[in-house]
Formats: sequence, C-alpha cells, structure tokens
Amino acid sequence: MGDGRQRDELGAAFANDARRIWEVAEPIHAVIYFHPAVARFGAEAGCHGFWMSYVGMRAAPLGAASAAAITATFYTFAPRRIARSVPDVWAYSSPARLLDARLAAMDDVLRDLWGLEATGAAVRRAAELAGRAAAAAVTAGRPMAAANAALPIPGEPHLALWQALTVLREHRGDGHLAALVRSEVGPCEALVLASATGRSPAEQSRMSRGWSEGEWAAAVRALAGRGWLHPDGSLTSLGAQASAEIENVTDLLAAGPYRVLTRPERDELYETLYGLAERVAVGGGFTWPNPIGLDWPPPSALSVDRLRQPAELGSTDG
Repeated sequence: MGDGRQRDELGAAFANDARRIWEVAEPIHAVIYFHPAVARFGAEAGCHGFWMSYVGMRAAPLGAASAAAITATFYTFAPRRIARSVPDVWAYSSPARLLDARLAAMDDVLRDLWGLEATGAAVRRAAELAGRAAAAAVTAGRPMAAANAALPIPGEPHLALWQALTVLREHRGDGHLAALVRSEVGPCEALVLASATGRSPAEQSRMSRGWSEGEWAAAVRALAGRGWLHPDGSLTSLGAQASAEIENVTDLLAAGPYRVLTRPERDELYETLYGLAERVAVGGGFTWPNPIGLDWPPPSALSVDRLRQPAELGSTDG
C-alpha cells in the first residue's frame, strides 16, 4: 500500500510540473497566433487572411488534411470555421510552404523579442531540456503531437526550443481532448464550460471559434441539463467539480514526457521559460484574455506569497 501511495504522489508531482511548465511554455508557442508580424509570413506563403494562416500553419504538420480531419483534431472550432479555409489553403499554398513560413516567422519574431539571448546559453539549455521531454512523448493516439514530433529539429536554438514546446503543447492538447471526450463534453460545450469557470471570455471564445449564438445557447442548455451550469450559464458546484476533474486528467496525461527530466531540471526549465515568456508578454507576442484560457503572470507565479521575478537568462555566448 505504501508503494502505491508513493507512486500516486510521484504521478501527482509530474502532473503538477507538466501544468506549470505549460503555463510558461504556452505564451512562447502562441507567438505564432498572437504576434502581428506573423501575418506577413502567412500572406507571403499564399494565405488569405488571419484564419487561413492560422489553420494552415497549425495544420501543416498533418499534410494536406481534409476539413473534417482538421476540425476533429482542433476540436473546439465550429466546422464552418475550418471549412472557410480548407481545402482552399492547400490550393493557395502547401504544407511545406507553411511549415517554412511558420519557422521563418518564429525566427524573425523571437529574435526581435529575445535579442541576443535567442541564441544564448540559456535558450540552448532550455532547448536541450524541452527537446529531451518532447522526444520522450508517446504520441500514439495523439495526432497533432505525432505530426509535430515527426518534423526535423531546427538547428537554431530558439527554433529548436519553439519546436519542442510545440510538440509538448500539442501532446497536452491531444490529451485534453481525450479528457473532454471521456467526460462527454462536446466542442462548443468545452468552450462554454471554460468560459463559465472564468478562464476565457465567452463572447471572444464563441466568435473566434465560429459558433453561432444559437449553438452557444444550446451548449449552455445541455450543460445545465447535466447540472453543471445554472440556467443563466453560471457554474454550479457540480460543474466546478467536473471541470476540475477534466483539468486533472489533462495534467496527468501530459506528465509522461517530463519523467525523463529530474526535478532540478524541471525547475530549471520552468525558470528559464518564465523569463522568456515574460519578454514575450511584454513585447506583445502573447495577449490576454484569450480563448486559450491562460493569463499572464500565470497561476503558478501568483500562487506564491509575492510575484516572483523573471529568471535571468544567463550569458549570450552564442
């Protein structure tokens, strides 16, 4: 019995680290969505507008996938939102062009946000740690993680770091969708539930993911019918419990890759990513509130007695 409790405690520790590392890694990955300079690279690759660029760049690792396949893997987007860009994006551009475009965009933007530190010792070390975790990620049943993990690792440290964080982010995302499916929470319902918990603004989530007011209202009624929401859309205690369980399962499913890192290495990765993410946030590469449901500073930083200061990035000898 003691061994079982010890395993449970160890699993909870890895799950907690998976969540707090995601909180500081997500702003770095999400530069590809939020930084205004990225639009130019999408346009140069043939995309027409923000959403075609978003869908094309994010889905490019899957190849020229169908709208149905992309809708399934993105999950919370209304089918019509994806169908506005697919299959047209593959006629205007191609997965190969968009993969090149997103790396070119990240090269330009991260160098601008991080300056000389983009190729410095701290970023190289973070890329090594995140790369080891990403390489250990089991991607069976996780299509977005598998597709990104199969891409070549860029030679430049800031791009290698971004690529590793993208694999880990999509690995977590695939697991989150599994947790939603397990709890029988549909795509629009997932957004409604996240909004009811206060993680993301309802109207922003509804409009950005392409759901109609009627579909949103139907999702509210469905969750109210399960006792998770009050009729006005506010969260019940049962809904709070269900949401917390989904997040707990997500964290547990995201923990696997981090088992290859020691506790000091996981702490080191968190500290370095915090400092890098702070520069992203200050530089306008990550905006909030957002449909991702993550603010800055992240909850892991606000849980201590005082706001921690961003970690020093170290020397810039590269």
